[in-house]
Amino acid sequence: MGVNLEVVRLLGPQLEVLLPELDERARRLVLGAAARAAGDGGVTAVAKMTGASWQTVANGAAELESGTFAPEDRVRRPGAGRKKLAGTDPGLVPALLALVQDSARGDPESPLVWTAKSTKKLAGELTAAGHRCSPQTAWRLLHQEGFSTQANAKVTEGRRHPDRDAQFRYISQQAREHLAAGQPVISVDAKKKEQVGEYAQAGREWRPQGDPVRVRGHSFEDDQGGHAIPYGIYDVGANTGFVNVGTDHNTAALAVESIRRWWDLIGKDAYPHAARLLICCDAGGSNGWRNRAWKAGLAQLAQDSGLEITCCHFPPGTSKWNKIEHRLFSQITLNWRGRPLTSHDVIINTISAVRTATGLTVTAVLDQNRYPTGTTISDEQMRDLGERALARTSVLNN
Repeated sequence: MGVNLEVVRLLGPQLEVLLPELDERARRLVLGAAARAAGDGGVTAVAKMTGASWQTVANGAAELESGTFAPEDRVRRPGAGRKKLAGTDPGLVPALLALVQDSARGDPESPLVWTAKSTKKLAGELTAAGHRCSPQTAWRLLHQEGFSTQANAKVTEGRRHPDRDAQFRYISQQAREHLAAGQPVISVDAKKKEQVGEYAQAGREWRPQGDPVRVRGHSFEDDQGGHAIPYGIYDVGANTGFVNVGTDHNTAALAVESIRRWWDLIGKDAYPHAARLLICCDAGGSNGWRNRAWKAGLAQLAQDSGLEITCCHFPPGTSKWNKIEHRLFSQITLNWRGRPLTSHDVIINTISAVRTATGLTVTAVLDQNRYPTGTTISDEQMRDLGERALARTSVLNN
């Protein structure tokens, strides 16, 4: 008995109205029912009439005949659909893990050791090795195996001096003694030099959608705008900041002048009975432990202010523990995120506006003095300073 074309003709208009309203499971079953009603050859006739896949119509007819249907919460029977590549190719996942893990360990035989391990490149290497794989599949399998994209973690400190802990304990002891006696303790450092002008600034800030701040497309320095060197002083006891924004060079003279300005404008009023001053700083740059101009400048400041100044340097590579880094400079960076530093006034006002929930307040001033580089302090001058003004302290003798 052949196909009943009359049944097909009668069902055609009804199916045309009904099928768009059904989900995949119901549509498959309706097509299968129509094919069975049309008799032998009904699958082909219904598929041709509706434009549905012959396989879909046949699957629907087979489900109706067998009485085995997909559960109510599923569109297809369990196990239906194309098999996962990881199931049809048992060697796919081990090959993928070998590529990722060997290149991560620096295996010179790995084809990806010197390249970025993108899912596209991983999929290409796997396909070349005979394992059919798309970038999407590589991404899914990596996540299933517990992998994710991660940045470098700064945890390795490098070579540690055996007396580094003693240095930290000495600095902490000096700070506690000064604070307990009501003497000022300051943490000092120079922040990164900033270009002044319409340059892009890292970070994001709220703006109307589609209306970002327009800045220059390059970072070449503009002679007219110049630059700014914020040299900061953080008062540990008072939780206040002072920033002297220089416009010339980051030299020892700028560092000493910044401390002098802090003392003249804020420090001597905040500590009217101060006789000593403790300065904590890192081991390099304009306030480095080898910088002779820094030592000579502090000696002159001590003579002018009448203070006994003690300078404690953090060990090399440990400047992140200097309190100014995470108590003052980090807040300044947050305050001017996404904001072009178009002028020195913008820099001064932005720094001065820093406030935190813990009570931090900041004062900023502009320093347009000239601080030429290349200043030298002779051996004779250092010997004279050592005899009349400097006293070196060995941590190991304390």
